[in-house]
Amino acid sequence: MIMNQGEILFKIGTLWEKIKQTTADGLECGALKSIPTELEIVEHEQVKFVVRILANLTRKKAAKEQQKKHKLETGKEFNPFLPYEQDLFVADISETHVCILNKFNVVDHHLLIITRAFEEQESLLTLADFTAMWAVLGDVDGLVFYNGGKLAGASQRHKHLQLVPINKNEIPITPLLAKAKFKNGIATIPGLPFSHAFTTLYPDESPEMTLDKYYALLEKVGIKAVDDNKQSGAYNFLATREWMLIVPRSQEEFKSISINSLGFSGALLVKNTEQMQLVKDIGPMNILKNVAFSIDMR
Repeated sequence: MIMNQGEILFKIGTLWEKIKQTTADGLECGALKSIPTELEIVEHEQVKFVVRILANLTRKKAAKEQQKKHKLETGKEFNPFLPYEQDLFVADISETHVCILNKFNVVDHHLLIITRAFEEQESLLTLADFTAMWAVLGDVDGLVFYNGGKLAGASQRHKHLQLVPINKNEIPITPLLAKAKFKNGIATIPGLPFSHAFTTLYPDESPEMTLDKYYALLEKVGIKAVDDNKQSGAYNFLATREWMLIVPRSQEEFKSISINSLGFSGALLVKNTEQMQLVKDIGPMNILKNVAFSIDMR
């Protein structure tokens, strides 16, 4: 059978049930290794940041050791997506993308939208990526994010978007978004003290329209395509059914606290109580400002 590039392969309305079933099966067989956390709310600059402390990193550390061993033995980096674990497989999305569970999840039902063929995580998003994104978002409401490069918190080189099922009122930065200041369809959020670009999305808009908006946001923050669709700089991408946000990055971490796209939604992850105290002392928004580009620096 010949498929159109934009053809969706799963039956609309079935994805959430597939996710729940794969989660139950993955936990039972041991393929899914959820990482327990303790949660605190740290309010700063009108945002109630959700800060989680990882309670047990043993499983993830063991996996990283295995990956290092693989590289030493083969001379090649381990790619968990080629092939992906069948026990984590949720659904075929399109000719170009599949959907699997995040093996080491902190949030329940954390999804990965991965390319079937290898593409670099430092590649810009494409029409095929947005087609897959909207297919998943159409069935599962949540926050989609993309860590554009190692400086943006990417831990794997194989291109993958991610989705955490969460409604808009549970996203900590939501109260700030109502104050967005628009000019020609692109906005800045007064409460975010770092370089960013924001726009609105609509559930019925085409992937082509979303792609155009994405490029407009990139241009606004000074990121462009270079050789073979690679990005000219690292950035974090966040999107819901209603909006899209891009934040260019200057560094991966602040005082050993690594920040990925979820940080800019208002959700941080720390390794121990010392890092938690550091977040409280410095203020989460100041940490984000340090790993992005302060507005007065650009």
